[in-house]
Amino acid sequence: MKTHYTFSALFAVMFLFLQAPDAVDIIRKVDNNIRSENKYVTSTMVIHSRRTTREVTSRSWLRGEHESFSEYLSPARERGTKMLKLEDNLWMYSPSTDRIIRISGHMLKQSVMGSDLTYEDMMEDPSLLNHYDPEIIGSKMFMGRDCWEIQLKAKNISVSYDKRILLVDKERFIYLEDRRFGKSGRLLRKVSIKHVKNIGGRWVATHVIYKDMLKEGKGTEFIINDIKFNVDIPPYRFSKAALKR
Repeated sequence: MKTHYTFSALFAVMFLFLQAPDAVDIIRKVDNNIRSENKYVTSTMVIHSRRTTREVTSRSWLRGEHESFSEYLSPARERGTKMLKLEDNLWMYSPSTDRIIRISGHMLKQSVMGSDLTYEDMMEDPSLLNHYDPEIIGSKMFMGRDCWEIQLKAKNISVSYDKRILLVDKERFIYLEDRRFGKSGRLLRKVSIKHVKNIGGRWVATHVIYKDMLKEGKGTEFIINDIKFNVDIPPYRFSKAALKR
């Protein structure tokens, strides 16, 4: 009888082990949840500084993982500003100067319109598996959801953050928190998902707070007002010529 229980317990442990999720598979599902051939997004950034709060609205077209075009609609002083990302290149057009400048080098670490996001953040490849090795380090409840705690370690020094720790919803395969660390181990930025929505069978973060941990303030809210997947986008949209159109 004792042997029977021993084998039963061993079988149960082996079954649980075989059913245990793999970190790579989890992150692959997270990547697939946000990946699409192309999409169109209208959004609002609510930028909280120490003294004021202001809103910046924009619309963006994205094709694959490495091409995007954004146009800022308000406030008046930002209206007409445009940004184009092609692979590892980023350009900005300013209507006040009627000039196109390339954002590169140290400029990539600068804030986007006074927000808690940098140009470097915008240039990040959204596919986590392309740049990080994942490892499950725990499990915890967060915002009433059962989550895996997953550590991501950068595969090479060119990645913006040396380490990231995600809390991934076990049911919806979307991360609800993302803590990003520098090579020194210091927490540089925290991304908190406040609201998600199922759109076309995929879970989308529609209200996100980005917080630069090295500066004061409440952070920057990023709110998706509308998002459409797999829409028709004319090829000219992803060209430098479109910046002045």
